[in-house]
Amino acid sequence: MDAAGWDERYRGGELVWKAEPNRFVAEELAGLEPTGRAVDLAAGEGRNAVWLAERGWEVDAVDFSAVALEKAGRLAADRGVRLRTVHADLTAWAPAEAQYDLALIAYLHLPWPEMAQVLPKAATAVRVGGTLLLVGHDAANPEQGYGGPQDPRVLYTADRVADLWRPYADILRAETVTRPVSDPEGVSRTALDTLVRAVRR
Repeated sequence: MDAAGWDERYRGGELVWKAEPNRFVAEELAGLEPTGRAVDLAAGEGRNAVWLAERGWEVDAVDFSAVALEKAGRLAADRGVRLRTVHADLTAWAPAEAQYDLALIAYLHLPWPEMAQVLPKAATAVRVGGTLLLVGHDAANPEQGYGGPQDPRVLYTADRVADLWRPYADILRAETVTRPVSDPEGVSRTALDTLVRAVRR
C-alpha cells in the first residue's frame, strides 16, 4: 500500500490500532534507560513513539502518511508529551549517522530489497552502545500462524535481519516469537513475529 492508501486508512477519527504500545516493544524496552534520542520508523499513529516519549525519550516519529503523523501528534498532546514528526518515505530517508540512542522498527513491511536498504541506515543512525529493535510479521506466519501480510516478499526472518545488522551491531536476540490474537469471531489464534534486538558497536 502506498502513502495515499495509508492516508485513506488512517483518515477515520478512531485509531486503527490501539493506543497502547506493541507488547514486544514494551517488554524489550521498558527496562532501557531513556538516555537521549529515539527514532520510531514507520511510526503510524504513534502508539510506540508516544509510549517512548512518556518514558523520557526525545522521539522522532517517521512515517510516509501525513494523516497518521497528525494523529500521532494529537495522541502525544493528549498524553502530555512531545513528538517530532518527520514526514518521509523510509526508502529515501537519509538520517545523519550516530544521532540516536534507540532505533525502533515495528511492523514495517516493504519488499525485501527495500528493507535491505532501510535496515543498515537504521543501524548507522544509532550511536555506539545504542539499541536497535525490530518486530514484524514472520515469514512462517502465513502457514503456521494467523493474520498479517501474506506476501512472502515483505515478511521477515530473524536471520535475514540479524545478517544485515551484524556488520554494525552485536545481536542480543534474534528469534521467532508468538503473539496471541483473536479472529473476527473472537476465537483465540497465534501469530508469529520476528524479533531482533541488537546493540550498536
